[in-house]
Amino acid sequence: MPSGADRRPFWWLVIITVVLDRVTKMVAETSLLSAPKQLVGDTVQLRLAYNQGAAFGIHVGDVSRWFFMAVAVIAVVLLWRMSRDTPPSDTLRQVAVGFVAGGAAGNLIDRVLSARGVVDFIDVGLGSLRWPTFNVADIAVSCGAVALALSLWREDVRRRADAAG
Repeated sequence: MPSGADRRPFWWLVIITVVLDRVTKMVAETSLLSAPKQLVGDTVQLRLAYNQGAAFGIHVGDVSRWFFMAVAVIAVVLLWRMSRDTPPSDTLRQVAVGFVAGGAAGNLIDRVLSARGVVDFIDVGLGSLRWPTFNVADIAVSCGAVALALSLWREDVRRRADAAG
């Protein structure tokens, strides 16, 4: 079994993601109270919002906060186990699970700190066609999920090639 030192890419990415997420959310909460700030016209704006649900505003009623806190804790534990069970040489998977776990932890911290919900502040869209407002943790989860899918797909391709050859 590899040592904990072999997991540094996972843990460093979790830590870096959480710190970057917290800092950007703190800046957003202090600087976006009065009005949104346009970065690229109406297309990319910084706009303070709080999301008590999950991605795309998914809610499960009055228990949303507690439900999504539990889901985040379970996700971080499962991702840590996946990192532990993944060979250290599989850098893509280590990076992927590190980003997803860091993003989940970042949004979990918001849920623990405030009943208002997760701090979102990046608003992208054209006119009335807007993507749901998001944050750094959401970017980490999304990018990590894509990288994890790619890593699992590559593993499947290798297994099929080994079985055929």
